[in-house]
Order: sequence, then C-alpha cells, then structure tokens
Amino acid sequence: MARTRKAAKRDVDSYVHADKDRVNNPPAGLVTPETDRDGARKTYAYDPHLDPQLVWSGKAENNSFQIPTVSLHVHERMDPRTIIEAVRRRNGSGPQLSLFARPEENPPIRQAIEFYKHRHNWSNRLIAGDSLLVMNSLLEKEGLGGQVQMLYFDPPYGITYRSNFQPFVNKRDVKDGKDEDLTQEPETLKAFRDTWELGIHSYLTYLRDRFILARDLLHEEGSIFVQISDQNIHHVREIMQEVFGEKNFVSLITFQTTSGFKTKTVATLGDFLLWYARDKSKVKVRKLYEDQPLILGEGNARWLLLPDGIYRGVTAAERRNEADLPAGVRLYNPGDLQSQGAASEPQPFEHDGKTYNPGDNSHWKASYPDGMRRLAKAGRIHVARNSLRYRRFHDDFPYQERGNIWTDTITGNFTEDKIYAVQTNTKVIERCLLLTTDPGDLVFDPTCGSGTTAVVAEQWGRRWITCDTSRVSVALAKQRIMNAVFDYYQLARPEEGIGSGLQYAGAKQITLESIANAEPPTEITLFDRPLTDKSKARVAAPLLSKPFRHRQSGRSMRRITSPRRRLICRSPARVKRNVRVTGATNC
Repeated sequence: MARTRKAAKRDVDSYVHADKDRVNNPPAGLVTPETDRDGARKTYAYDPHLDPQLVWSGKAENNSFQIPTVSLHVHERMDPRTIIEAVRRRNGSGPQLSLFARPEENPPIRQAIEFYKHRHNWSNRLIAGDSLLVMNSLLEKEGLGGQVQMLYFDPPYGITYRSNFQPFVNKRDVKDGKDEDLTQEPETLKAFRDTWELGIHSYLTYLRDRFILARDLLHEEGSIFVQISDQNIHHVREIMQEVFGEKNFVSLITFQTTSGFKTKTVATLGDFLLWYARDKSKVKVRKLYEDQPLILGEGNARWLLLPDGIYRGVTAAERRNEADLPAGVRLYNPGDLQSQGAASEPQPFEHDGKTYNPGDNSHWKASYPDGMRRLAKAGRIHVARNSLRYRRFHDDFPYQERGNIWTDTITGNFTEDKIYAVQTNTKVIERCLLLTTDPGDLVFDPTCGSGTTAVVAEQWGRRWITCDTSRVSVALAKQRIMNAVFDYYQLARPEEGIGSGLQYAGAKQITLESIANAEPPTEITLFDRPLTDKSKARVAAPLLSKPFRHRQSGRSMRRITSPRRRLICRSPARVKRNVRVTGATNC
C-alpha cells in the first residue's frame, strides 16, 4: 500500500521593525466626542515669492488653505503570522491567540484613552480617508514631519470618473458618465463632486495642496515620485517646481505600459514618473543595475582581441550570427583614455615602439607614467591611428546602470492578476523604492488603489502607510496584503532585525582606475537581488486598519470590511490551501 508523503512545512515569519515606534492612536471602541475632540484647523500658506508659475482660477485669490486636524482611529489590528500559527495548531484545538498579545498594544484603560500620548511598537497602517486630512493628521497628531523617506503619489491622470475610482470590487471596466458605473459610496461621490467642481482648475489645486503637505512629510534625504500620463504632465511638473523647487528636480522616468495599438497619429506606449527630492544635495540614491546583454557590434562587444594579441572589429557576418567567433577571443570596446585639462608637464608615453602624447588641453586619465604602464602590461591599451584608447572588456562588469527609460514594465506582463482599474505594475513602484530607500525606511502612498505600494514596501522590509477615500480600494488592498506571501530575505545582522538591512548579491567591477592604481576591483551591491533563506516563508508584518473620524457626525466611519478574512497559505511546493478564520480582531 502506497504511503502518502507529507510535504515539510516551512517556518512562517515576518519582519518586525523593533527599533521603530509610533504614538498610540485612538481605538475606535473608546472614542467619543468628549474623549477625542478635533484639533484646531491647520493653515498652510502659499509662497507668493516664486519664479514664473502656472496660474489657474482661484489660485491668485487665495494665499492659504485650511485643513481640519482630525484623529485616525484604530479600527482593526491584524497580524497574518499570528493567524497562520493559530490555524497550524494541532487539530485546531484550543483558543485562538490574540492577534496582538503584546502588553503595549493592549494598555490599561487609563493609558488607552490618553490618545497620542504613549509610544507603541511600529505597525504599518491602512487608512480609509481623504489624503489631505490623513497627511495633516500624520503631521499634526503624530509628528511624522520629515520622517517619510519615499512618497509615491499616483493621482488621477484627469478628472473623469474612470480615472478616480473603481465602484465595485469585481468590476474593473469603468465607463465614465454611465449611471451603472457610478459609485455607491456617498463620501466618495461627495469627494468627487467637491474635488472637481471647477474641472481642471480644481484638479490643479488638488495637486498643489497635497504636494505642500507631502513636502513637509519628506525626510531631508527623501524623494517623491508622481505617476502621470502625457495628458497633464506639463502642469504637474510646473506645480512640483513651485512646491519643491527647480533645483530639486531629479529625473523624468518613462515606463512602458503597452506594446501599442492602432491610432490615427502615433501610439502612446507609456506613462511617466516625475522624481523630485526634498533636497537634491542630500537625496538618498541606491544605484540599480540590469544585465548587460551581449550584442555583437554594440556596447562593449564592438572589437575582438585574439589570443595572439591581434585585434579587429566585429564583422557584419559575425553580427548576423552567420560566422562563428574565433576561439579564445575577448570582446571589448575602445574607450577614451584622455581627460580635459592640460597636464603641468608633458606626458609622452611609449607603447610598442611608438611615442604618443595626449591631445591639446588634455592629459592621460591614468596616473603618469606608472598608471599608464600598468594599463599596457594588462593589455588594456588599444591603438587607434595616432592615439591611445582604453580597452573596456565586456566581462569587466556584466551589468549596466539602469537609466530613466523602462521598457520592460508593460502592464500585460503582470505576474499577478490585475485587480484594480488603474493598477500600477509592481516593477515600477519596486524600482522607485529600491532606488531611494533602505530596509526600515518609511514609505507613504496617499493614493492606495489596490495597495501595490504597500505590498512592495512589505516585500522589501520597508515600513509603510497608505490611504484612500474609497472603501472598495481599502478592502482590495487589505485582502491583497493579508493574502500575500513573500520570500524571506537574509538579514545583514539577524540579531538587530530588519533595521540592519539585507544581505545582497554583489559583483566586481574592473575599472581603468583600479587597474592603473593597482587596486582591487570595485565591489558593487545589487540592491534588487537579496539573498533568500529558502527554509522560511514570510507574511505581512502587523498592520492597523484606520478610518478617519467623520467631520459631520463626530463618529468613526462604519466597518469597511467583514471581520471574516480569507488567507492563502502556501506549502514549499506552492500548493494553495484556503484557510478561513472567523471572529473579529482586537479593537
């Protein structure tokens, strides 16, 4: 009789930001109009002393705007790891453990009602509320000014219904102007009406107000990425230049979203990211690299160096793969060996019985004469007529720095099903995050959508906060985060937790300087290639679900999702098993 072999279970873990904390938000069950009064309205002034700027209706008439200072109430506390461990208990017997068993998360009633007075362990946050109110609350109530390392803002591309919300969880085909596609959420409808009352003029005011608060949230090394289409990119850039300053513009990134479609003029193949820094002179940047393809006749594969020292260019037949390369050849590209600026003394250099001098107002890049001799000894000098050039071999560094044109981000290449009408490809947000943050840094997305930024931040061990006005959006994001399973990346110093960083793959880069100065190759860290611990699977860290307090009623918004939640646990063989956990979490 055949014996069924049971697959071994992997340990389930999550990254906990033990070295970070937060103030205690009001739990919804303890909130009354007396215990949690709104703070004074916060006034934000516009700067009238600006360079030439964009003008729209209502801009010149107002030199400031006010935002109510409201609390963010804890509605649910969730910890996927605790849920899974409870389900795994033998035979499922015994009481389910509290999702937040830590004493500091369940303080005595005296401390619990002293809102924003005590420090708690960090929890990521999913907030139902208007981004302007949420950002002001984070600044005024929680003191998060200057603490956000990256802010990813994906505002509506325009002012149509389709560009602003998805009315149902299971319907992504939204048609602007159709009654059946109109949202059934009164607060969302009101927000749409109030926000876009003056059309494009309201749209520009909407952006500027949020940019001002975003600037105050950013760390001095922080960055903001704004995703936008070609429809309004010119306006958005002008407003960002007003708020962040022209000198803090970093880059305009183009990313492809489609392979093309029929049009009478020219097909639009992608969207854009406007990248501004809080302070460009201090901005944090982690260079990203992509594999450098070997294409004969291009890049660092234009010339052949044969074993006997003879060299020649790649032939047309070799480019077309119609002729095989000789055995033992090395591919390279001749690069410049001179720098601008005349040397203090002449620099004649003898190579293969002939003397060469740098050009007028130039000098050798390598130190003279020792550095030049080391290059010659290493076979790195290429003679081109009457000048010397530096041989950069293809295998000196098999990667190339990623630029600002991303053509591998087509929406159709999603690795997961698209669940939201305007869902961004994970690759796009991932690269922004890896470019500008480290593990443990705080990421904020004021336009949650389906929660892609939160999922990406969770995957890479960053702290995160995200918000959205739509309950549909928040429900989708919550389900997506609770169901997510990630690889467990090895920590740089496990005893210190995720704040110590991750262990990454690396590569050696041989450069002209390292050869000329007899130094070891440069060590390059590949920040998008962490080392993985295959013995563990990882789920999301503890998170809080928070609605903002409704301004008219003084009460929290009603529960946005059912207390039932559905988790998908994956075995090492990636076999999905559905697990239903019932009962409300702690509030």
